[in-house]
Amino acid sequence: MKTTVVCGLLGSGKTTFIRNFVAGNTEKAVVLVNDFAKAGIDGEIFSAGGIESVELPSGCICCTLKLDLVTTIQGIVEQFSPEHLLIEPSGVASPSGVLEAIESAGTGSASVIGIVDATEFAELYESEMYGTFFEDQIVNSDVILVNKIDLAEVSAIDAAERLIGTINPRAILFRTVNAEIDMPLPDAPLRRQIVSGNCHLKFETFSFRLADQMEFASVQKLFADLSCGKFGRVARAKALVSTTNGPYRFDSAFGNVDSARFDKDVTAGRLVVIGDSLDAAGIGQAAQPQS
Repeated sequence: MKTTVVCGLLGSGKTTFIRNFVAGNTEKAVVLVNDFAKAGIDGEIFSAGGIESVELPSGCICCTLKLDLVTTIQGIVEQFSPEHLLIEPSGVASPSGVLEAIESAGTGSASVIGIVDATEFAELYESEMYGTFFEDQIVNSDVILVNKIDLAEVSAIDAAERLIGTINPRAILFRTVNAEIDMPLPDAPLRRQIVSGNCHLKFETFSFRLADQMEFASVQKLFADLSCGKFGRVARAKALVSTTNGPYRFDSAFGNVDSARFDKDVTAGRLVVIGDSLDAAGIGQAAQPQS
């Protein structure tokens, strides 16, 4: 069984990459996805696209859920017998702890795909806002996608690639749009030296249940308020919600808001918010049904 860990900061394009990759391959694949909050969303996104997935929510698989990760991997092998297991840790988790858990599971070595957002990587790294967190992801990656180049200035792309080359000169780099690559993933290295760093970023995480149906404009306003800092510094917000315009997925990552019609009906609307100094009461009130 091949095993691939797909890592990257919140909103870098991990889920998009996995959806594209699985859709373009014939091997039997299962995705193990870890959301840091209690209300997982990515698992339903995969399921809506016909991708077999297993969720391990409410915690970080690089530390607090490491033992659960080991037993979950072993359970997936027994239940599904996949040819390829793809593991998507939370965007606040570092891959070193995940690689250690994979070794403990006894399923062989894993390859690591790192994804960075070209529009912000160099700026965030140089600000030292996240300490050595980025280094754990970059130094343990075999392949790194410099993603969203269609949205980034050439200078930002070049700066990201220079930084990556300094941290991990052995990594294979690809410039990508929508995290798409047209080539097979490399085999896992026979021997890997796991470089440990910070386990995960110290973010607050809150989950909220949404109404069975909400006005589309009210959800747009909620995400606009989240992205502009009205409720604290929001690093990431995700929602699946049934709106007056139909089922929708909303997404905010470091101030950038995106929305798209969802592939199936949403039976349990929910919102996950990750960040610092969050006004959970204010977010909860804003997310209540609109009369």
